[in-house]
Amino acid sequence: MDDIRKISIGSDYKSSAMHYIVDQDVLGKNYKIHCIKKDDIKNSYKVFIIKESEVYLWKEFGPEMPISIEYNINF
Repeated sequence: MDDIRKISIGSDYKSSAMHYIVDQDVLGKNYKIHCIKKDDIKNSYKVFIIKESEVYLWKEFGPEMPISIEYNINF
């Protein structure tokens, strides 16, 4: 599965975890989350943002972080 819709970072999902969702506005609504990808080589997850047509790597979370992944389900 490669179609990640949401990543949550933190040990307490409901109260203190940070949630990042594809198409979510970030950084003062100047950027949107473009995609979330797993890097199998580094065993990490990367969050990419977009502004106009430019895509940037914004955040990377390694295996030492508690992570919850939600995938798109297309029936």
